[in-house]
Order: sequence, then C-alpha cells, then structure tokens
Amino acid sequence: MEQIQLKHDEVTQARCIFPIYVVCDNIRSPENAGMIFRISEAFGVQKIHFSNASPKSDNTRLKRAARSTQSFIEHEYSSDIKNVVIQLKKDGFSLIGIEITNTSKSLRNISFVSYEKIALVIGAEKNGISSEILEILDSCIHIPMYGKNSSMNVVNALAITLYEISSQIQNRV
Repeated sequence: MEQIQLKHDEVTQARCIFPIYVVCDNIRSPENAGMIFRISEAFGVQKIHFSNASPKSDNTRLKRAARSTQSFIEHEYSSDIKNVVIQLKKDGFSLIGIEITNTSKSLRNISFVSYEKIALVIGAEKNGISSEILEILDSCIHIPMYGKNSSMNVVNALAITLYEISSQIQNRV
C-alpha cells in the first residue's frame, strides 16, 4: 500500500485539555512565543502565562509560528511573573521548572500521574529561569542529553516535557 501524507483537514483527533499551565519567564523571541502556543495547544495545555517582556499574540512573527493556535488557547500577560507563580502555588499547582540545576531530576525518572495540577515554568532563551523564580519552584526537571551541548531550545524542551506528561496522564483525564 502506498503511503500518502494526510492534509490538515483530513486528520481528526479528540481534543483534550489537561490541568497544565505553562509559565514563560521572559521569553522574548516572537518565533519561540509562537511555537509555545503551537506546542501547548498540541499537547492540551490549559493556559499559558507570559511576562510582559514577551511578544504579544498579535505580533506578525508570533502569529506565523503559532499557525492560529494563539486563538485556541487561553493566555495572559503579566508585569510580574513572580506573583503569577506565587498565586499558582497558592492555587494548588505543582511548580516544575524545566531547567538544569544542581537538584534537577531527569524527566525519565518522574511519575506525573499523581500530580493534580502542573505549572511548567520555562525561562528566557539566553539565561533560563530567573533565580527569583527558581527559589519558588517545587522542583526542576531536565532532559537527558548525550552530546557535548548542555542545553536545547526552550520550545524543544517544552515539547519533549509535554509529550512525556501528556503520555503519562492521558488516561486519567
């Protein structure tokens, strides 16, 4: 049988929203912000929080990268992302940074099934999650890598993490 690529309107999938928020600590690239929308929508993220330093959802380059997903996912911008993180903690979210730290655990070794609500925190393209936000987080996870480079693009890290989390919790929802 010949294998033929399907067009977007030929693909059907059940829409599922997970109790996952993504918190963006100073993401500045319009392309990265757009891809955060696209990846988050693909993996059923409920809401995205951006700092005011991030490009707004009407930015042309963001919209091109997002491919309209900014219209399908709840999002907001905040002048104080630290207060957003503090409020999410008060609201019962487990605050998990995607960051390599001296105490971060491998993504492979985490079971997300028992987490009720997850807020994934990602950091700026150059410097990662700010130290004032790191102090508040419950934990950090990292993605095992095998090359010389110790980091990857923030959107790639988010995609890998969301894939793992949604794979683990999909039957719970």
